[in-house]
Amino acid sequence: MRTSNPDKVFYPERGLTKGDVVAHYRAVADVMVPHLRGRPLTLRRYPHGIHGETWFQKEASSYFPDWLRVEKVPQRTSATVRHVICDDAASLVYLANQAVVEYHIWTSTMDALEKPDMVVIDIDPPDDADVRELRDIAKLIRQVYTAVGLTAYLQATGGRGFHVVAPVEPTASYAVVRQVALKASELLVRVDPERLTVAQRRDKRGGRVFLDTNRNGYTQTFIAPYSLRARPAAGVATPLDWGELAKAEPDGWTPDRIKRRLARKADPWHDMAEHAASAEKALAQLKQY
Repeated sequence: MRTSNPDKVFYPERGLTKGDVVAHYRAVADVMVPHLRGRPLTLRRYPHGIHGETWFQKEASSYFPDWLRVEKVPQRTSATVRHVICDDAASLVYLANQAVVEYHIWTSTMDALEKPDMVVIDIDPPDDADVRELRDIAKLIRQVYTAVGLTAYLQATGGRGFHVVAPVEPTASYAVVRQVALKASELLVRVDPERLTVAQRRDKRGGRVFLDTNRNGYTQTFIAPYSLRARPAAGVATPLDWGELAKAEPDGWTPDRIKRRLARKADPWHDMAEHAASAEKALAQLKQY
């Protein structure tokens, strides 16, 4: 597939072009597509680069080719949305050539739309947060997950914070899974109220780190592993081993670094599904604290 307008500058601070963006998605397709497969996508498009016009796209464009998988997905407030499903490298690269810079995924798949298979806590810091605090908070979330039988996985978001994600069996409702994230976060706020908050309103957070559990709602999304972020640093959402956290920066992995990384290291999330646990049991234990 030929890239259209490959020399158009998309990341002026980094000198990265549209051709570089498409090349990134070609390079990461083998590790990224398994995290997209079967999941409704929300696409963030930037036809004139990251400082130009942008929009989040849920409804598939009418001109998308017939071979691109599109599925009707029931919504809470409207009948259906025709979401793109990216099941292969060709689809990923085609979308990148349509100026998709960011890929955001549901926490459930088309096989069980109402039953998430992941629980996500997004560590969302204030502007002046120390990255060492964010690393410490990620470890605390891991401890809570572990205490209630969940296996924690770590992602540098490519933006300002980290995600701590646990695989769950796709048997519980979105309401149950969101309660797992919320109860775990509320427990941590009780332990460290000076540093942490679950307050939804920014003006109520008082400079504390927000533990965002909103990624766990039906139709809600989080940034897909190996997706670029539309930020000047050109950070890439990067799954990490826990041993890497001590030196990790949320936006420390760029397309060049990711390419070198994948040449020597397997995807730390490749076995996530094998460690899925019961969200219902985790919630029952959290309610005891």
